[in-house]
Amino acid sequence: MIEIDGSFGEGGGQIVRTAVAFSAVTGKPVRIENIRADRPNPGLSPQHVKAILALAEICDARVEGAKPRSLEITFRPGKIKGGSYEIDIGTAGSVTLLIQCLLPALIHADNPSVLKIRGGTDVKWSPSIDYLYQVALPAFALFGVKADIELIQRGYYPRGGGVVVLRATPGKLKSANIDIIAKNVEGVSHCSNLPDHVAKRQRKAAIQVLEEKGHKVSIETEVLKLPSTGSGITLWSGHKGASFLGERGLPAENVGDSAAKEMVLDLDSKATVDTHLADQLIPYLALAGGKYTTRILSQHAKTNIWTVSQFLNAEISTTEGDVVTVQANI
Repeated sequence: MIEIDGSFGEGGGQIVRTAVAFSAVTGKPVRIENIRADRPNPGLSPQHVKAILALAEICDARVEGAKPRSLEITFRPGKIKGGSYEIDIGTAGSVTLLIQCLLPALIHADNPSVLKIRGGTDVKWSPSIDYLYQVALPAFALFGVKADIELIQRGYYPRGGGVVVLRATPGKLKSANIDIIAKNVEGVSHCSNLPDHVAKRQRKAAIQVLEEKGHKVSIETEVLKLPSTGSGITLWSGHKGASFLGERGLPAENVGDSAAKEMVLDLDSKATVDTHLADQLIPYLALAGGKYTTRILSQHAKTNIWTVSQFLNAEISTTEGDVVTVQANI
């Protein structure tokens, strides 16, 4: 039984998602204690519970303690089974964070999988669905991950209602050295149940910031009528991306400006991946080996490195210089 202190490092839900994912992949049972112990609302949130139970269904796991506000769970995995699944996270629970949890297991399943997932596609504190599609999945593919997503409908906080189909095919992972830096920036600015000028103003503000820094930019706009109301913008360039969401009282110009300024920080760096992707790549780096560089190593990334090291002997090294080099030799 692997013992994990859920309050270690960043101390959030990511420890739980990574730990149960690696439990499923390695077949090693895990007990996680002190889950989110130092957070304002300690313990599991409903969306954490949904991720755990969804993974348990996929790998025929026996689970104890998977309920809201629980500070401890035990996860005993079985065989990872491909197939068709329908998962309703509820309201605006993050679809992308759920996929982060399930994908390492799905690519080790006995058969291909198709998952229809309902929840939030563009919500705070999680990658946007466009970031997952345009930045993360192409980077995962370099490590041999065969997965694709289809966005059926966006879902914003608090109502949610987003629908995404994930298709994943098992396959052998491979080492990847990420060393390509793209130049041009693309993006999408979107809104639902709001005037079309909201998406246009977000777009215009982002373009202004990026063009002032000398970047060529192409940003599409989406004006939608959905069950949920909201707006946002996602930008990407190769293995770097940034996103920002609108909220009541926040001018659309601030949304586009904030996303673009975050994007510029990584574009101006010699790093090959952005700081958020550096964190999300850790599981595949640990499983297959490889190398990439990032502008800074976030607390999320450090915590993810520690978590996967509890399950595998792979040693992930980080070297700081003008950029941070993250490397694993398998």
